[in-house]
Amino acid sequence: MEIPSHSLPPVSLTALTEAAAVINSTLDFDAVVSKIANLARSVTHAEASTVFTLDSHSGKLVVVAATGHWREAMMDREFDAGLGFPGQVVRAAEPISVVDAHANARFSRDIDEISGTRTHSLMAAPMIHQSHVIGVIEVVNRTDRIHFDEADLKILQVFASLAATAAHNARAHKDLKRRFDGLRDSVLAGTRIIGTSARWQEVLGLCDRVSRSSATVLLLGETGTGKELIARHIHNGSRRREESFVTVNCAALPETLLESELFGHEKGAFTGAHVQKRGWFEEAKGGTLFLDEIGEIGRPMQAKLLRALQEKKIVRVGGTQTINCDVRVVAATNRNLKNQMIDGLFREDLYYRLSVFPIQLPALRDRREDIPLFIDQFVRSAARDCNIPELQVASSTVETLSRYDWPGNVRELQNVIERSVLMSDGDTLLPCHLPPDIDAALVSEDASSEDPSTLYGQERALILKALEENNWNQSQAAQALGITRYHVRHRIKKYSIKKPSR
Repeated sequence: MEIPSHSLPPVSLTALTEAAAVINSTLDFDAVVSKIANLARSVTHAEASTVFTLDSHSGKLVVVAATGHWREAMMDREFDAGLGFPGQVVRAAEPISVVDAHANARFSRDIDEISGTRTHSLMAAPMIHQSHVIGVIEVVNRTDRIHFDEADLKILQVFASLAATAAHNARAHKDLKRRFDGLRDSVLAGTRIIGTSARWQEVLGLCDRVSRSSATVLLLGETGTGKELIARHIHNGSRRREESFVTVNCAALPETLLESELFGHEKGAFTGAHVQKRGWFEEAKGGTLFLDEIGEIGRPMQAKLLRALQEKKIVRVGGTQTINCDVRVVAATNRNLKNQMIDGLFREDLYYRLSVFPIQLPALRDRREDIPLFIDQFVRSAARDCNIPELQVASSTVETLSRYDWPGNVRELQNVIERSVLMSDGDTLLPCHLPPDIDAALVSEDASSEDPSTLYGQERALILKALEENNWNQSQAAQALGITRYHVRHRIKKYSIKKPSR
């Protein structure tokens, strides 16, 4: 039943207008129903209020929001859809107003018993969306007089109509988000984060910490260490996760084109600019912009990027209008930017703007304990692509791959595994299926590791000497050598250095 607005007093119309603005200000379902409950209580001067939604699958009325002293007792409670006055409203799709609740035959004492209160008077109105009852708003015990009157009921009816649309949209958004999250997780399952080593867990801990903020992140590490994967991990853990994640490979674009790609251009800005084009900063608005290989851009472009990061504003090429851009930037490089600063190739002010939160990604050779995990993942993936039912990996194959230094890191390991799976001719991946250069590199390393005239031999001798002088304490040996304990451990394994028995 529609209530004409002219039948409501000005104060009520003002309250309902404000209520409509508030409940439509967000698409978060929990926030929407909480606002509905609070505003229903406010506009009707009630002691308490409850918002029930009708679960179409279970046929239950579920309390999704409540106010007043019974909030804690009522939240998330489920009731039969035919229970008491709320059930009557669902069946009839009509509002009700009750003066003496306990004297009414339809009154159910269940709610009073649960909430620990006594209901004197109440009103309840259906939340109707497209001719379907999706919920009920109930208010109890007017605070400034004995019972609610007809004007109060009209207010509640109009409010319920407004709230129904807001609640429906919020629920639809919640369902869509859940499906999106599921789809995203399934897509990322193929490139999931792998690693249990201490070095890798330290990286993930830093990612989780910085994800909660909007700080600019600089990812440092060799090619193939997973910088883009980590950037996505940071984005997916942030409050920007529902917005865009945009990747730009700065090394793949010439300087003249990079500016247009990042900031966009106006029609006629240069030859070939036939239409206006939004740049990646605008495309990533509200989300995350991943600038890969940031060390490759020239100084003129560095100055323009610095301005965008400092002011959070951009100007399209050929344009004059300033455009606000709320973008979280994650940059990555395999270069030593500090050395580039010394050589005058990278701006010092841009470096400090980018490295608000630097994260160093370890090379694969510094997290060898993770190599078997990668082997298992890549073998299963490659076997599935090659339509091979099941492929075992020989322990000797794992040992060989774990000894190799992997200058190309995880990316190189994945490529080697894919090639080796194609070369396999049985149900087991053997060392003979690996590329010849893997075995050749290991043989060369083994032959030279004991020779003091070679680089390998000299390094082995230095590690051994530092360990002996520090009573085989790896931390003290690392400090003496000026390297990390992780590097010492890696070289102990690499050169098969063993502590002599007493």
